[in-house]
Amino acid sequence: MEDEKLRFDTDKRDQEIVYSKAIKAGKRIYYLDVKRNRKDELFLAITESKKKVSGEEAQVSFEKHKIFLYREDFEKFMTGLNDVMDYIGKSSEQGDERNNPVPSRFEIDFG
Repeated sequence: MEDEKLRFDTDKRDQEIVYSKAIKAGKRIYYLDVKRNRKDELFLAITESKKKVSGEEAQVSFEKHKIFLYREDFEKFMTGLNDVMDYIGKSSEQGDERNNPVPSRFEIDFG
């Protein structure tokens, strides 16, 4: 019984959101949630939520996709993201993506 309570408390804490930021972008909302794992380490959960309307009765539902980004991967992730953003920025300058300004770099201090 005590083990079940401890496991429940641990699982509950596993889902604790320490900090959250919502970004509304058209039909999508991006949630950036900082959470704590069982080892008391912080990680980032990124959720894309897209509103879906279906059927004649216009039933609304939300399609969600999640990724989890762990601290040890932040630097590699940011390097890759910045590389892709640079590519898109250069392509935009050449006329591939009109009227869609893209930031050239993201600067985040993980220290």
